[in-house]
Amino acid sequence: MMWPARPPRRVVRPGGYVFKKIGGARIDFRDPYHLAVALTWPKFFTACFTLYLAVNLAFAVLFWSVAGSVGNAQPQSFGDCFFFSIETLSTVGFGDMYPATAYGRIVTAAELVTGLAFTAILNGLTFVRFARPQAKMVFAAHPVVAVHNGKPTLMLRVVNGRSSALFRAKATLNLLTSETAPNGKHYRRVQELRLERSHLPFFQLAWTLMHVLDERSPLYGYDAMRVGAAKVHLLITMEAHDPTLSATVQDFRGYGPAEIRFGVRYADAVMPAEDGTLVLDLARLEEFEPEDGTDHLETGWSERE
Repeated sequence: MMWPARPPRRVVRPGGYVFKKIGGARIDFRDPYHLAVALTWPKFFTACFTLYLAVNLAFAVLFWSVAGSVGNAQPQSFGDCFFFSIETLSTVGFGDMYPATAYGRIVTAAELVTGLAFTAILNGLTFVRFARPQAKMVFAAHPVVAVHNGKPTLMLRVVNGRSSALFRAKATLNLLTSETAPNGKHYRRVQELRLERSHLPFFQLAWTLMHVLDERSPLYGYDAMRVGAAKVHLLITMEAHDPTLSATVQDFRGYGPAEIRFGVRYADAVMPAEDGTLVLDLARLEEFEPEDGTDHLETGWSERE
């Protein structure tokens, strides 16, 4: 018997990088831990509530199917059986209803064990989700290509979104292009782009990553039209140590060809206040200024390459 082909799974990544998987399940119940941790908070709470409701309904049906198994419950009252199931699963028990038969005691014992396991698993998953370290790095929406030190340079601004500093920050920038081999076959090519500086011992405010588009760069000679034709995607990974969490945090961002801006540079986002204190204005993260052909440094101080 031939089963119908499973439709391809479409996955969209940041930066417009789209790929498809055939034969892969969208939800893999063989790895429930990864599934529970990967869910967003609204989906996680919805899944927990749905599972909690389903378990209570299942045991309520068991109590309701055998009359007299729950003492002081009204005859054929599914509502009483459902409420007794909630009491039992939560191990509370108010005493007004109780298991009145051997069958009722067996089902109650099974639900008590289920309730203890459900509570333990839910507490553990909730703790893991809260304890998972997050980088909270803010990436500029658009990389820019402008002249720096007399050479065209690809720039990408990253901001530390936390009030505390990060230590031993490391950035990796990769280029993903679609190319055609001499035999006509299409393939993807991943190349690491050399950064002028890929490490920072102290990351407090903003960091402008820079890749010079010289003869050594895979993007040498590229303009906006060629970037779009090659379907260029930039993939950046960030890693740093958060001393507050005593853990290594990571983050990722992707950019598609339509998001790369040519002929503009980032406006200053870090400027000194009147008392000399450095101020990072996140509202200026996405602001550009036209390239005038001359190099200039930002008014304030930031982590520059």
